[in-house]
Amino acid sequence: MKPSANEPPVALIGAGAIGLSLASALARAGRSITVCGGREPVDRIEVTEDGTPETWPVRHVTDPAGIAGHTTAIVAVKAHHTAAVSEWLRALARPGSTVLVAQNGVEQRERVLPHVRPAHIVPSVVYLNVERTAPGRARLRRVGALDIALPDDAAGAALAAELEAGGMRTSTEADLKTVAWTKLLTNITANPLTALTGRRADVMRDPGIERVARRLMTEAVLAGRAEGAALTEAHIDRAVDWLQHVPEGSTTSMREDRLAGRALEYDALTGAVVRAAERHGIDVPANRSILALLAAIEPEAGA
Repeated sequence: MKPSANEPPVALIGAGAIGLSLASALARAGRSITVCGGREPVDRIEVTEDGTPETWPVRHVTDPAGIAGHTTAIVAVKAHHTAAVSEWLRALARPGSTVLVAQNGVEQRERVLPHVRPAHIVPSVVYLNVERTAPGRARLRRVGALDIALPDDAAGAALAAELEAGGMRTSTEADLKTVAWTKLLTNITANPLTALTGRRADVMRDPGIERVARRLMTEAVLAGRAEGAALTEAHIDRAVDWLQHVPEGSTTSMREDRLAGRALEYDALTGAVVRAAERHGIDVPANRSILALLAAIEPEAGA
């Protein structure tokens, strides 16, 4: 499916690595893109894959009034920055708007709902491994056979079709909760363990780190099951295998944020596991320890 030429532009709220990748797919499918806010003006976006860059012109606006009339948005800021973009989100808070939430974790809908109600929220599970290399630029690596999973409803199917037209490998899922918790198993291990060690994803192949990862995942499986996710021990084995076979040189957003002195996105990941466990009276000591370690890392002033 290719959108018609008169279809409204897509608002990109969060022009980081994931946001740029998804926006580039919609641009390739024929949509125009409006980049919302940010510290530096951007008049084009560039995504490099397998050494080949592609660029697309974009419109950059600094006032939420600039997205009046937009009916589709990608929200790709880090989870802990959601409140900071609330004015942009409120500009989309009307019936008929569709908001794709491309954030980590299992609390996407709850996180953005207070800001965008009554817009239609489309949570997602993103598998892309991407690095932002400069404002408006990113380096994309594909991991596995799927790039993004979306809910199996009308809005999810429509977005999946557009993203597919733009080169993304998509799926629509009747049980997105289980898919999201499955992805969380990798997020609560690779992100914190690369951030705490300073190493890239190859650290997941170390036997000692693998043991820590399996302990974290085992606790998360218990919490996820209590929340209604259909998780089994096999999910742990698959997650570990996936992490140990990501492309050479892969990194995580949390590692990159720590190296840059920025605030870390641990609350939406490890924090979500701990909150779910507390709701059901489940003990998750390994995740609590990781949460305490991450919370002790203070971002640099102004980063």
